[in-house]
Amino acid sequence: MSEQKKVFIFDDNTDILELCTFILEDAGYEIKTSSTSNNIIDQVAAYIPDIIFMDNWLPDVGGIEATRELKSHDELKNIPVIYFSANNDVMSLADQAGADGYLSKPFDIQELENIILKHLPA
Repeated sequence: MSEQKKVFIFDDNTDILELCTFILEDAGYEIKTSSTSNNIIDQVAAYIPDIIFMDNWLPDVGGIEATRELKSHDELKNIPVIYFSANNDVMSLADQAGADGYLSKPFDIQELENIILKHLPA
């Protein structure tokens, strides 16, 4: 089996973090979660995930700002960021943030796995 892919999820909702962790660990991914996008560069650089899920509503630094910071960072900008939000405008929020994709909440397990597979080379 190839090396475990690493997923980093930013969301201030612990239920979502637990659910995603449960689903994705079960699917064979390594997961790290954070409830805040403060010091986003340090957080991501310390883990170097293969893909990032970014919630829109995060305390202090919101998802758009955090995503923009990542996308303007030379070493981290190529990590796909999937914007996820219950906001019905998630597509345009993802666009504003410069994210690589988006996932509406609530989502089902298959959607979550599909978007990872879509953005990660096998």
